[in-house]
Amino acid sequence: MTDFAHVLDGYRVLDFSQVLAGPTTTRLMAEMGAEVIKVELPPTGDFGRRLPHLRDGQSAYFVQQNRGKKSLCIDPRTPEGLDTLKALVAEVDVLVQNFAPGVIGRLGLGWDVVREINPRLVMCSISAMGQTGPLADLAGYDYIAQAYAGVTDMIGEAGGSPYFPMIGIGDVSTGVHGMAAIACALLHRERTGRGQHLDIALLDSYFHCHDTTVGAYSASGGEVRPTRSGRHHYSMCPIGLFKGRERYLFVLALDHQWPALCEAMGRPEMATDPRFADNAARFAHQTEVVEAIESWLASCPSDDEAMRLLEKARIPVAPVLSVAEAVEHPHLRERRTVRTVHDRHFGQLDLPGMPLRFSEFPGELELHSAELGEHNHEVLRSVLGYSPERVRELEEAGVLRRSEES
Repeated sequence: MTDFAHVLDGYRVLDFSQVLAGPTTTRLMAEMGAEVIKVELPPTGDFGRRLPHLRDGQSAYFVQQNRGKKSLCIDPRTPEGLDTLKALVAEVDVLVQNFAPGVIGRLGLGWDVVREINPRLVMCSISAMGQTGPLADLAGYDYIAQAYAGVTDMIGEAGGSPYFPMIGIGDVSTGVHGMAAIACALLHRERTGRGQHLDIALLDSYFHCHDTTVGAYSASGGEVRPTRSGRHHYSMCPIGLFKGRERYLFVLALDHQWPALCEAMGRPEMATDPRFADNAARFAHQTEVVEAIESWLASCPSDDEAMRLLEKARIPVAPVLSVAEAVEHPHLRERRTVRTVHDRHFGQLDLPGMPLRFSEFPGELELHSAELGEHNHEVLRSVLGYSPERVRELEEAGVLRRSEES
C-alpha cells in the first residue's frame, strides 16, 4: 500500500485555463491527486460557468470540467494581484494557461518572467494554432483548428457538405496531449532539476489524429486524395455504418475477418469470389458489399440477433447508441466510465468518469466543484502564509472577488 492519495499527490498546479482544453488537462491532474489552484479573473471567472445546462446559477458543464480544483478569483491587472500570483508561481510545480498567444505575457506572467521566479516550473501553454507560425495570432477554437487540420473535410456525405462532430474531440484530445507532456516534463525535471515551457496546440493534436490519410496522400504522390465518403470508409471495405432493422450498426471486417463475416451471413461463397477477395477488390465493389450486409441485417429477426451472430464470429460490431443509451449502458456503468457524483446544486449528477486507471490507486477521489473565489482565503493563507487581515484587505480593494455562495 502507498501513503499517497493518488499518483500526483504532492504536486501543485496554478491553472489559468478556462472552458475545455486547458481545464481537461488540469481536471485529469486533479483526479490524480494534484492540488489545482484555478485562477479565475473577475468579475465572472471561467466562461464555462455560464455554459448550459444551468441550475441555481451553476453550470453542469463547469462541474464536469472543474471538480477538485480550488477557485482563486484574483485580478492580475492590479499590482497586488500580480505580486500575489508571482508569489504563487514560486510555490507551484506546473502552470497551465490557454489564453491566446501573448496574453499571459501582457498580464506579466510570460515564460521569460515565471522561469526566473521558479526555474523548476513546468509551464504548459495551450492554444488553437500554437505559440508560433503564421496562424498563431488568429482567434481560434476546437472547430477552427479541426477545419485547418483537414479533419472536417473527412466528415459528411460524399460530394456533399462537410459536417462537424457535436462533441469536443479536439479540445479534450489536446488537453490529454497537454497532460502527457506535463507528466514527461516533470519526469525530466526529476532527473535534471530544470523546468520547461510546453507549446500544445489544438491544430497539432487534430493533425496527429490522421491515421492512413496523410501517408496515403504523400506516398501516392497526390494520386490518393482522402475526403468524406458518407457512412463508409474512403478506402477500406467493409468499414462503416450499416442500416439494421431498428438502428444503424457499425461493422468492421479486415481481410482476415472477411471470411468469418461471410460465414456469419450465410454467404460463404463471397469469401472466394474474386470481386471480394481482398480489400482493394471489395472497395472497388463497395456498393455490392454494402447491399449484401444490409440485406442480411434486414433478414435477421432483430439487430440484437445480428450482433450476437457477428460477435460469435468475432466480427467487430457496435450499435450506434444515443447519449441517453450510452449513459445507461451496463458496461459503461460497471467500469464507471459513466460516474454518478454529488454536487451541491445538482444533487446526483451523471458525468464522464476518470479514463485513466492505475493498479496502485484503484479508487476515485471525492471531488467537488468550487464557487467563484471559494478558496481565496484557503489558498493565500496555506500557500503564501497571508494573514486573515491581509486577505480581507485584498478583498476590500477589489483584488480578490468571490461569489455570495462561497
